[in-house]
Amino acid sequence: MSVFTFINGRIVTADGIVETGHVIIDNGIIASVSSAPATPQGEIIDLDGGYLLPGFIDTQVNGGGGVLFNDTPTKAAIAAIGEAHAAYGTTGFMTTLISDRLDVVDAALNATKEAIDAGIPGVLGVHLEGPFLNAERKGIHNAEVFRTLDAASKALLSRPTGAKTMVTLAPEKCTPDDIRDLVAKGVIVAAGHTNATYGETLEALSAGVSGFTHLFNAMSPFSHRAPGVAGAALEDQKAYCGIILDGQHVHPAAARIAFAARPVERFMLVTDAMPTVGMAHKTFTLNGKTIRVENGVCIDDNGTLAGSDLDMASAFRYAVTVVGVSVRDAAFMAATAPAAFVGVSDITGEIRHGLRADLVWMDADLNLRGVWLAGQRHGGRAANLTAA
Repeated sequence: MSVFTFINGRIVTADGIVETGHVIIDNGIIASVSSAPATPQGEIIDLDGGYLLPGFIDTQVNGGGGVLFNDTPTKAAIAAIGEAHAAYGTTGFMTTLISDRLDVVDAALNATKEAIDAGIPGVLGVHLEGPFLNAERKGIHNAEVFRTLDAASKALLSRPTGAKTMVTLAPEKCTPDDIRDLVAKGVIVAAGHTNATYGETLEALSAGVSGFTHLFNAMSPFSHRAPGVAGAALEDQKAYCGIILDGQHVHPAAARIAFAARPVERFMLVTDAMPTVGMAHKTFTLNGKTIRVENGVCIDDNGTLAGSDLDMASAFRYAVTVVGVSVRDAAFMAATAPAAFVGVSDITGEIRHGLRADLVWMDADLNLRGVWLAGQRHGGRAANLTAA
């Protein structure tokens, strides 16, 4: 691997933006970050006044490049999904399985282990979104496969894969002890597709729930007499909230209110992406239903949301240009916070000495110009992407 230096750009770190800084990469690792005059080493990459950002980390990726993980829970599917999203700046991801039978969950766990063992770029683990959910907040999920946690299913979910395992569940459909059992075995537990009360949600947080899956969507809403899951999430200051910023899942005003209520460092931009990302063909099949893209979101014939056609570069751009967050805060939500949530901050998620060189270059107008995974430049379409 080569040594190279980024110059003439704004380096976005967790502490702020280093103006006219430079970054040296050595064998896929960030060797130096400085605002001092550059003494370039190796190849020089001129950022042309743009931003050098930490590579994006997406904890909710159902598909991409024409592949839906549920249809083909294999190592090859994970590789294809990762390749599709890398073109849009995603250098780390949790392949997400929508509620399915336990034999499909088993296959997804096996595929994740195989992907990790094979060193597939970007894969951090698996996100099992269900099937331990509440039918009252099912969204597009197939309620016929919903089930409650038992000893066998907890043993399956906590089976070692060499990667991170995240489970989204409805807290009211299990017990606090169930949550404690999973967390004690290393499973990351998030609340989602839930109709829990405010009180039930607080119990779940105390038991070890550390995240909320797509804040506001598919959860009991906030009201002044019944704060619900959304109210508990907004009040809490420690758990991580995924949020889909595509202009359809969450109104920008709701996003601004959420960011004012709790630390922005505890939010994560997620895509909830479906197979259409990276594809010209904008329809696919889920649970026997035809899903089409309309106004950037995936919907069935009844208008039910079924994930998104969103990529992380677009989510980042929307956060800055529409919601109004700073570039630094958007970068934190797109990379640093999810790295902390998943537990890989010692590897990636920031532009910091000693971390893996997972990087994104955007120009001053937030058009994507380049993507690097572990110091290797991605060869896809990233350099040709422009703002919508």
